[in-house]
Amino acid sequence: MNKKILIVDDSATIRNLLKLALKLDGYEIASAIDGQDALEKLGKINVDMLITDLNMPNMDGRELIRNVREIPEFANLPIIVLSSLSSAKDISNTMEIGADSYVTKPFDNLKLRAEIAKFLKD
Repeated sequence: MNKKILIVDDSATIRNLLKLALKLDGYEIASAIDGQDALEKLGKINVDMLITDLNMPNMDGRELIRNVREIPEFANLPIIVLSSLSSAKDISNTMEIGADSYVTKPFDNLKLRAEIAKFLKD
């Protein structure tokens, strides 16, 4: 069975780019437009990983991570942040609240795929 990844980004371009790239690797992809949308979808679909942006309307990525980590069934869900915020402070703060990995935009496709593979080995 294919692993399912939920991509959370307010940019349709980023969501579609990731969807195309990751489907080629055999992943099933679901997407959400912000943290609030992602939380609703997490309650309805089974996912193996979350990839989220930080800067989004309604509920940003950090708030999403905090919320996800408070739900017992998602406490160990791998979360990769994909963000244009690249300062050491942004990265360390995000890792402290529960992200498992952090990739900066513009992202290197091979680096992102390697990060995903770390968590979603068959």
